[in-house]
Amino acid sequence: MTFDLQSLKTQVPLLDYLQRFNWTGRQVGSRQECVGLCPLHHDNQPSFYVNARKNLFYCHGCGQGGDLIRFVQLYFDLPFLESIAHLRRELGWQDYGEEEVLEETAAFYQKQLANHGEAADYMRRRGITDPQVLRTMRIGYAPGGVLRRHLLCLGYPWELLARCGLINGRGQDAFYRRIVFPCFDPTGPKNLYGRSITSSAPHRFLARGKGGLYAWGAVSAFASVILVEGLFDLAILWQEGFPNTTCGFGTHLTQVQIAQLSAHDGRQIHIAFDSDTNDAGQSAARDLARRLNEAGLKARIVHLPAGQDPNSFFLSGATADDFRRLLE
Repeated sequence: MTFDLQSLKTQVPLLDYLQRFNWTGRQVGSRQECVGLCPLHHDNQPSFYVNARKNLFYCHGCGQGGDLIRFVQLYFDLPFLESIAHLRRELGWQDYGEEEVLEETAAFYQKQLANHGEAADYMRRRGITDPQVLRTMRIGYAPGGVLRRHLLCLGYPWELLARCGLINGRGQDAFYRRIVFPCFDPTGPKNLYGRSITSSAPHRFLARGKGGLYAWGAVSAFASVILVEGLFDLAILWQEGFPNTTCGFGTHLTQVQIAQLSAHDGRQIHIAFDSDTNDAGQSAARDLARRLNEAGLKARIVHLPAGQDPNSFFLSGATADDFRRLLE
């Protein structure tokens, strides 16, 4: 479950927390308000008011006020982010693992996609406009410079972000101005792939294993599968009505990915790799077809027009029927 800062404030009543420090107060006016000696300064007369309904405090003596997290900041003299981590440890809340922080990151980037014009323009140029495809693939955008603070504010420790590769050694966001694809499986994203929207930065994965074939949990039920190199190729094929498409993140499949394809006896694989001018994609397709045939599968190579990949094929004006004819 994703950690929610607001839930920390609402699930832990301020009055209950204060009573951990033997603070006592008497009711005044409304039954929702109490007053007692201020725990933040030397107080001779009760001046510290707590509104139980609003979960807020205010001291008329020292002028300090706020919510639960603000109280922890002042009482322990901690910065905001460290006060959240202290509160979580004090309350015995379990730390989150790598899959949880990757899930939160994917959700955060997904919300950013519609908020940044440069990302929306890039997606239009790549022909990916179907809201259903965007939602299903959970495509997001990393503007850079915002993820670290977002995750730290939610209580995720710095060390966890660094271990996952979400921040670099200087504490900067690993992804900057990149379209982000969560490489997910049934238990959560195993990796994130960032596709740069400029030519000045390389495309990249996080420094961790890529896992199996993309979205294999959904695609594995098909007896006929289309295999492509890249996620934009996959996205446009899903958009054009070919949900049996998966991706191995390049032309070289791992043993795990080969095993996934081989789990269905007699499965037919259409290899739709890039038709590079140097024949690299088609050469890799031929090598892979031999491996798949040796594994007992029926592998066929899809011959795209010279210089095209599935994404550029549709961008050039081709239709689903045109691609279907290539498959046949």
